[in-house]
Amino acid sequence: MSCLACVVGLGYVGLPLAVALAEAEVEVVGYDVNPERIAGLRAGCSGIEDVPDAAVSTPGLSFTSDSGDLATCQAYVLCVPTPLREGMPDLAAVESASRTVASVLRAGDLVVLESTTYPGTTEEVVWPLLDAGSGLVAGRDYLLAYSPERIDPGNPTYGIRNTPKVVGGIDGPSTKAAVDFYAQVCDTVVQVDGTREAEMAKLLENTFRHVNIALVNEMAVFCRELDIDLWQVIEAARTKPFGFMPFYPGPGVGGHCIPVDPSYLSWRVRKMGFTFRFVELAQEINAQMPSYVVTRLTDLLNDAGLALSRSKVLCLGAAYKPGVADCRESPAIEVMKRLRRKGAEVSYADPYVPELVLEGERLSAEPLTQQVLAAADAVVVLTPHAGFDLELVRAHAAFVLDTRAAVLAGDRVFRL
Repeated sequence: MSCLACVVGLGYVGLPLAVALAEAEVEVVGYDVNPERIAGLRAGCSGIEDVPDAAVSTPGLSFTSDSGDLATCQAYVLCVPTPLREGMPDLAAVESASRTVASVLRAGDLVVLESTTYPGTTEEVVWPLLDAGSGLVAGRDYLLAYSPERIDPGNPTYGIRNTPKVVGGIDGPSTKAAVDFYAQVCDTVVQVDGTREAEMAKLLENTFRHVNIALVNEMAVFCRELDIDLWQVIEAARTKPFGFMPFYPGPGVGGHCIPVDPSYLSWRVRKMGFTFRFVELAQEINAQMPSYVVTRLTDLLNDAGLALSRSKVLCLGAAYKPGVADCRESPAIEVMKRLRRKGAEVSYADPYVPELVLEGERLSAEPLTQQVLAAADAVVVLTPHAGFDLELVRAHAAFVLDTRAAVLAGDRVFRL
């Protein structure tokens, strides 16, 4: 199945998909409402770590912010943001994208929503907008499906091609059309009965991770009080060849998925009059971890005869995970904010984030050198990028609070 495809939204999800389709010799139009984004792509600048600049010049791939350029497309994939606003899903971008597609939709076309959201969004939000704006009827005149994005930024092992793709349509023909579409770029396409099952699959994946991370984060607090090395416990437990999957503690959870996706489900469940207690407890525990990191650092400084309010603290990592520049919901940022509020002089190093704005003040990343390390009263490892020389850190830092167990243990290295 080769057709003129349109990918709506050219961020971390949409751009890799657009490139993958073009590399599979599908003619692709990438659409984004941000004209500056389009200008950058047309100039050969990807702006996404996982997509090389050269890839945006793949033959058959073009970019536009003019919806009129989409009129000849046969397949539309919506990859737009779905943030939370005051605990509620904000579907403004999904609604806008749906109206844009509806204005050019023709009989026989396929529309797929990839944006993560609560179960029922495809049927209750996207479907009515497409029907109303196009004068067509889904399931009769055009095809409609949901397929959750499974992009993992910075993952060198799994990408679009070798990550199984879940697909569910509003009916059999819609599901088949979506399966055939994704089979062009995915080795394995997993078919489910409908859009709600596909929507829920994504939420289950990330809720599972959210809850288990909260479990080990809470255990980290208790194990410290019990004088137990949790990292050693996890490594011992993972030797069991069945029934156990290792999760690791840290300064919190970040990115657009794990801190946000379970809230879509919790919000939907609350609308039904129920409480999703696992999710809400996990959110509470993980949200407390930046504060716990600051408390641990305060105690360690006190033991060294220093006050946090008069200390220079170097934070290693600002991004929410190693290997990316994405700072969305990053617990590292929250730790830095809390340290500053306590009066600490905060600096940071991150090869992927050269600058950041922290509570109105612009900071530049420090080079990770012996001199920078020696100038700090304490170093906090928050995001262990592969480019960090952690042996240098171990050798020259006054002491290290390692929230990720990345630094080799030593007399001046303390784990979370």
